[in-house]
Amino acid sequence: MEYRRLGASGLLVPELSFGAGTFGGQGPLFGAWGDTGVQQARRMVDICIDAGVTMFDTADVYSAGASEEVLGAALKGRRDQVLISTKAGLPMGEGPDGAGTSRSRLITSVDDALRRLDTDHIDLFQLHAFDAGTPVEEVLSTLDDLVRAGKIRYTGISNFSGWQAMKSLAAADLHGRPRYVAHQVHYSLVGRDYEWELLPLGLDQGLGAIVWSPLGWGRLTGRIRRGRPLPAGSRLHDTADYGPPVEDEYLYRVIDALDEIAGETGRAVPQIALRWLLQRPTVSSVIIGARNEEQLRQNLGAVGWALTPEQMAKLDAASSRTAPYPYFPYHRQEGFARLNPPAV
Repeated sequence: MEYRRLGASGLLVPELSFGAGTFGGQGPLFGAWGDTGVQQARRMVDICIDAGVTMFDTADVYSAGASEEVLGAALKGRRDQVLISTKAGLPMGEGPDGAGTSRSRLITSVDDALRRLDTDHIDLFQLHAFDAGTPVEEVLSTLDDLVRAGKIRYTGISNFSGWQAMKSLAAADLHGRPRYVAHQVHYSLVGRDYEWELLPLGLDQGLGAIVWSPLGWGRLTGRIRRGRPLPAGSRLHDTADYGPPVEDEYLYRVIDALDEIAGETGRAVPQIALRWLLQRPTVSSVIIGARNEEQLRQNLGAVGWALTPEQMAKLDAASSRTAPYPYFPYHRQEGFARLNPPAV
């Protein structure tokens, strides 16, 4: 397992992290992901730690806190061996302060997460969404207080747009607050929107990408093929509408390229899809999830080898999309390209 700097920070994180969204699964979305209990979660943690996967990611909204509770129980007695990453900001209640990142909500959310995780600190605390109703100065001041209190050690964001991230970083610099060092983002071979703005921003500002749904919301598991019905056990039957949309023909084009490279390398399709991400700029860690040991062990096979430049180029070409405005001129016209060389 390779360990990488998290953005511009001194924190080293494993190139693969484990996503605990399947832990304690409840409700139509998280229940479809999985319903891993404490005993099985301990086994998954054992496998991860043995493989060098030492960062575990969760969020308060995952099964209304049950994911954090199961993860905390599974890590009992091993807290000093791992990093815990969690998130807050999405709705957790019906009241006026049930969502967002106000000072009151953040303090309460961190205290609740510490209790559920049964720990005295969170290694990486991320804002799960941008809160346009709360001044960024209030957010940063509160996070600074929580860092000084020893409750959190590093801060990050998730699913921010470029201007939202840049506004926050500029305010942190202006007021001497800790800068965000991580951006948890959706990124995959069938979801490359991250590259247009957020990847160059990450390079420029020292934001390390922590990638969620690296297998395209379950589409790149190797079980979906052109001309075949969706497999009976696929969670896409229940969760496709919750995730980013992907056109069928585009998906099949990417899968065809993955199958070709699988034949060349002897690697499984999901291993190749994960490996491609691990060789992209700004990526600090890729979050892998699993409903069982077999899936976990297969995903762990994405490390310890590399795709060739030719194989990377083949996957790039199969998954390429026309950039949206205002980015497409920089990819098409020489004059723009000379002033703004591509980040990838």
